[in-house]
Amino acid sequence: MAKGKFTGFSGGGGGMNMNNLMRQAQKMKEDMEKMEAELSEKEVESTAGGGAVRVVATGDKKIKQIFIEPELLDPEEAEMLMDMLVVAVNECLDKVDEIKNSEMGKISGGMGNIPGF
Repeated sequence: MAKGKFTGFSGGGGGMNMNNLMRQAQKMKEDMEKMEAELSEKEVESTAGGGAVRVVATGDKKIKQIFIEPELLDPEEAEMLMDMLVVAVNECLDKVDEIKNSEMGKISGGMGNIPGF
């Protein structure tokens, strides 16, 4: 490299424009915050035991409702009921993750998780 000559970023229009990059990052962050707010309004539902147990959660992973068929409230069926609840809740939360990842991918263009966003 010649003395006094820098071949990195150019200050003009030819190199990486940091202001433009910062604006794009800020817009992406705003879009992600908006998407997360919208997701918190969405609901997902999962069932177990052929619909005997139903779980409804919001897009921000808050369980909103658990429905249990009355015949499952038999004390002799308690262990099976607990197992079905675990299955339905986990499936519901997995669905939330799938929706969130899909929406994040639309915003980030598939860049994955970016720290701070």
